Amino acid sequence: MALVKAGVLVLDCAEPEKLAVFYKELLEGEEADATANRVEIKGADGFRVALRRDVNATPPSWPRPENSLQAHLEFVVDDLDAVERRIVSLGGRPLEAKDASGPLEERGYADPAGHSFVLRRTPPTAPKQG
Repeated sequence: MALVKAGVLVLDCAEPEKLAVFYKELLEGEEADATANRVEIKGADGFRVALRRDVNATPPSWPRPENSLQAHLEFVVDDLDAVERRIVSLGGRPLEAKDASGPLEERGYADPAGHSFVLRRTPPTAPKQG
């Protein structure tokens, strides 16, 4: 019997109800649980993220060094451009990328409360030629 039955990523933020709307829409999920200080979202693929109230929460400043990145979410997607448009329409924003040359395989963003996350394009299924 497994000791750990499930895992949930928990993000601290000042207004969990508002941030829950962003993740509910982005993950095409549903509210799985809610209390006065916490909202949990279950994505369509089963991924769970909870937003916990912390009135003193400050977002990471990545890519700047002060209060820098401590952890981030990573989502695997097929169409970076389409998901980026969705993120921006939900109140998220792109983050500065250090190297924008060549075809982008991943892109960084911040949710409306400033938590960083990355979209990573699904790797091709066919082997590379050559």
